[in-house]
Amino acid sequence: MTESEEYQSKSSPPQKAVQSSGGDQARPRYSITLEDLKNEVIIHTFRASGPGGQHRNVTDSGIRIVHKPSGVTVTATESRSQLRNKDKAFERLMTRLKKLNAVAKRRVPTKKSRAVRERELEKKKRIQKKKQMREMPKVDG
Repeated sequence: MTESEEYQSKSSPPQKAVQSSGGDQARPRYSITLEDLKNEVIIHTFRASGPGGQHRNVTDSGIRIVHKPSGVTVTATESRSQLRNKDKAFERLMTRLKKLNAVAKRRVPTKKSRAVRERELEKKKRIQKKKQMREMPKVDG
């Protein structure tokens, strides 16, 4: 299986909803500690392109990290050093997982005040009168 086929076969798994009972804090879906991440990822190296001269063109300094549980993929190719790119990629993975772990705040619907409703009705009545003035006068007879 080639590398591209491997990525195509690994589609992102469905996200599981975090159940929270009452006031207790929901547990994060994905661990973001470096030790846990190192056990949950597949690390690929590849030849990075771009400026950097001969050293960059002959070394596999690009890093691609695939987080198996979430399906998130991050890459780093900025540096000519594979070690620095690996650190950079893990930082990016942690920030992406933090975003996935974030629980959206529940929206509290608001109600329009009585004064606002009255102003809106007054505005509608003014527009209604303006439109009535545009009508042709009715002829009796």
